[in-house]
Amino acid sequence: MWWSALSLALREIRRNLLRSSLTMLGIIIGVAAVIIMVTIGNGTSAKISAQIESLGSNMLILRPGQRFVSGSRGAAKPLEIADSEALRRDLPAVVAAAGVTSKAVTVVYGSNNWTTSVTGMENDYLIVRNWRLARGRFITDSEQRAGAAVCLLGATLQRELFGNLDSIGETIRLGKVACEVIGLLVSKGQSAMGSDQDDVVLMSLRAHWRLISGQKKVRLIYLSARDDTSKAKRDVELLMRERRHIGPGEADDFSVIDMKDIARTMTGATETMTSLLGAVAAVSLIVGGIGIMNIMLVSVTERTREIGIRLAVGALEKEVQRQFLVEAVVLSSVGGVIGILLALLATYFITKALQVPLVFDGSIILLAFVFSVVVGVVFGYVPARKAARLDPIEALRHE
Repeated sequence: MWWSALSLALREIRRNLLRSSLTMLGIIIGVAAVIIMVTIGNGTSAKISAQIESLGSNMLILRPGQRFVSGSRGAAKPLEIADSEALRRDLPAVVAAAGVTSKAVTVVYGSNNWTTSVTGMENDYLIVRNWRLARGRFITDSEQRAGAAVCLLGATLQRELFGNLDSIGETIRLGKVACEVIGLLVSKGQSAMGSDQDDVVLMSLRAHWRLISGQKKVRLIYLSARDDTSKAKRDVELLMRERRHIGPGEADDFSVIDMKDIARTMTGATETMTSLLGAVAAVSLIVGGIGIMNIMLVSVTERTREIGIRLAVGALEKEVQRQFLVEAVVLSSVGGVIGILLALLATYFITKALQVPLVFDGSIILLAFVFSVVVGVVFGYVPARKAARLDPIEALRHE
């Protein structure tokens, strides 16, 4: 019985192919829009998570001053290299801690020059930020203590200054200071904030003080937590309050930023926006359902005489109702399948253009298809019920 109804439904769809195609258009657009929006949103969330992960593993950032005090940045005593040493020595929850300072400098090699950030750092900075070497070697502890004029280059600087040439062992000029290149860092790409992480020169902190900044200043301390960043953050806050002689009830004159909190905030905002866009796109499925109902009502009117003949020769009301309901479901289901195929194709090219990962969610694809079928059932019921309740005599008289 159901197979017969399906065959009749396909026959009617083929008989009015153009009208059926236009009827399915709303469902096609709705299903495709929902899948595209959710897939791009998932890809964006994955990209943000990967970019934040590239900043470093379990990373905390200690900076002087509260982030905002009475609407403006609060002044506070600067950090010291002794603070990073104490954090490494006294806190089991901290794997690595590195004092860092930086300054924008024009870097010159031969006839090429490039303005970039020259970062002075302790060696633990490479652990916190998960920096790996593409070629060469890292700065040794003895070079750190002596403030030797050696440096590591990011991939962007290597490309801009050296092109395809090997930079290891070459001497570059940082402003007016000569520095030997001893290592090339593996590319990290853009950060979640949009900055180029590879546009950097790394050198020892003491070398930076002596050759670049001219003052013994630690701008930030980067830390890597052993496991739980929340516990490490509390321990850092307690130790820094003690070292900075902050009494009970007094406000901190420093702040500790947990990158996991930033990651959760950014991915949460992206997921909320994705859900909102998906819900808006789902409205077009409702519009497509209304289109199916309108066309099915027109079909009932056009086929009134056919319905009257079927009822007159013994067809039951439920059989007529089933016939029109199956037609509505077939229209919405075929539209759903076409919408899924269109979405898969479109997301492939869109994610390539936006440079985000292609992250398909099978549950969303299934949900979109099921929703399209439900739309066919819901909006096909009224026309099907109307067809089933026609009076056979009046239907046969219909011209």
